[in-house]
Amino acid sequence: MRLTRQDRLFVLTGAGISAESGLATFRGSGGLWNGYRVEQVATPEAWAADPALVWHFYSQRRRNASSAQPNAGHLALAQIEQQLGDRFYLCTQNVDELHERAGSQRIHHMHGNLFQSRCTQCNQPFPDTGLYETAETLPMCTNCNAPVRPHIVWFGEIPLDMDTIYDKLNEATVFLVVGTSGSVYPAAGLVNIANQQRTRTIYIGPEEPLNHEAFKEILLGTATQLLPTLVP
Repeated sequence: MRLTRQDRLFVLTGAGISAESGLATFRGSGGLWNGYRVEQVATPEAWAADPALVWHFYSQRRRNASSAQPNAGHLALAQIEQQLGDRFYLCTQNVDELHERAGSQRIHHMHGNLFQSRCTQCNQPFPDTGLYETAETLPMCTNCNAPVRPHIVWFGEIPLDMDTIYDKLNEATVFLVVGTSGSVYPAAGLVNIANQQRTRTIYIGPEEPLNHEAFKEILLGTATQLLPTLVP
């Protein structure tokens, strides 16, 4: 397949594209979560039980993401955006900033941003690259002295700005999904909405996602292999 400059493209990316830059995925024997149960580090209950452990975990993720570099897949999406302009929208489930570092600008992090934090009372996100790996270094809000948490959507929480995501999907002529497992909702359900609108639905990844039957086209291969071929 090849995109045209008349297409309105909605791209959804998942952990697979970041894995090609060396960031481990949620699942698999080498997965990022090995050694931690999800319940220990990525739920509101985990935060309530042990904020020091949660911050230690996300500090490790910040360190790893800081050393990773954008790959050819990230760069290809940035080039496609340059060609399509406002006809392009990138929604990512990833919390790293590899898309931004590759040059993407029209981007929404539906699960939050690893390099932002927010006060649990003020609820306003702010840039933060700090590493908080001990209970003694946990950050507190400078305005109200309440605890500061990672600006991450944890399991059991609602993804950010879903209304805008749905609006952008309604405008799309092509819905392209790259490197997701098809198991995390509501992201995994967006393809069904696109199908209801008769939007062209395409999946790119090294193996079929769990919701593979929902896609009109499946291109098996890595993001670094296939995304550069789509540049208009």
